[in-house]
Amino acid sequence: MEFTPTSIPEVILIEPIVFGDDRGFFMEVFRSEQFAKAGLDLDFVQDNHSGSMQGILRGLHYQIRQTQGKLVRVVAGHIFDVAVDLRRNSPTFGQWVGHHLSAQNRLQMWIPKGFAHGFYVLSEWSEVVYKVTDYYSAQWERTLFWNDPEIGIEWPLISGEQPILSSKDEQGVPIGEADLFDF
Repeated sequence: MEFTPTSIPEVILIEPIVFGDDRGFFMEVFRSEQFAKAGLDLDFVQDNHSGSMQGILRGLHYQIRQTQGKLVRVVAGHIFDVAVDLRRNSPTFGQWVGHHLSAQNRLQMWIPKGFAHGFYVLSEWSEVVYKVTDYYSAQWERTLFWNDPEIGIEWPLISGEQPILSSKDEQGVPIGEADLFDF
């Protein structure tokens, strides 16, 4: 596996080694010792799988307690995956990083604790799977406004149309009103 830091160094793109032939392919998506060698000594407690139609935007979600690191990949379709640094004392506080993840490119993105996470579906249908380092907790979940001008995420919106949001995501708050992390 190849581990490549993004413009926010703690957010890492992971490219698996893919073995393929005329029958199909095989790849390892997580191997504890390789992740540890790359500085990611992780204990995952939950796997999640979501399916979404084109134009859906999920996020930007985070948990203020029971904070979660997320290892995100796409098993069907294509998304634009985003992480926003909400660590108040970080030199990259308030900055975002986004990458295209797809079933074809097989890239994964590691998003550590202290970040909000969201994605926008570019293909007709997409399925996203992600491992997390702590359990989901509705009482600690928060939502950052997906289009906060102070953050300035450059979402690749199809035909410039507004994304389809859940009612929870429509209620997201701007970074100036958000609960933040002090680590």
